[in-house]
Amino acid sequence: MSGLPLFPLQMVLFPGGRLGLKVFEARYLDLMSRCLRSGAPFAVVCIHQGSEVQRAGEAPPRFESLGVLARLDELDAEQSGILRVQCQGTRRVQLATPEQQADGLWQAQATPLSDDPVLPVPDALVPSALALGQAIATLAAQGQKPFAAPYQLDQAGWVANRWCELLPLPLAARQQLMALPDPLARLQLVDEFLRSKKVI
Repeated sequence: MSGLPLFPLQMVLFPGGRLGLKVFEARYLDLMSRCLRSGAPFAVVCIHQGSEVQRAGEAPPRFESLGVLARLDELDAEQSGILRVQCQGTRRVQLATPEQQADGLWQAQATPLSDDPVLPVPDALVPSALALGQAIATLAAQGQKPFAAPYQLDQAGWVANRWCELLPLPLAARQQLMALPDPLARLQLVDEFLRSKKVI
């Protein structure tokens, strides 16, 4: 994928994850308009040094080399010059050296990576899936729906990714978990964390 637009954030988007954005910078307003017209995705990439808003005299931010494509699902013009956007993560992409365009938008050559294989939750890790189901029910009772349906509580990758979004993990740990190509290994690490915190 050549010239893939980047949306750098100090967060990690996971495949299947929901992301709400408040967009007000001209470069990103233009990007959202293009994505809405064409249906093309952009990539959310985690900043590991610097900030989302670059000020005069500051060094440019540094990004992780692995991001996730975001599909634009909903767009609402909250007020003039401000958009509320709902996106969903789709697949991971390996990014080459990002380059900043004249309008300030970052772009990179991107290589799509394979989706997680669809694997059942092993018996030993079922408690993590059951606990996620309980967490979803608790959040729903509070009027919160952080995850997009359908809920795939029988799939190892889906359960691991949703826990990674919920748990209070350091940014670097989230990035490492997202980058793991093996969903069973990702869920195993999540399970160990949940047990260490006595969640399960």
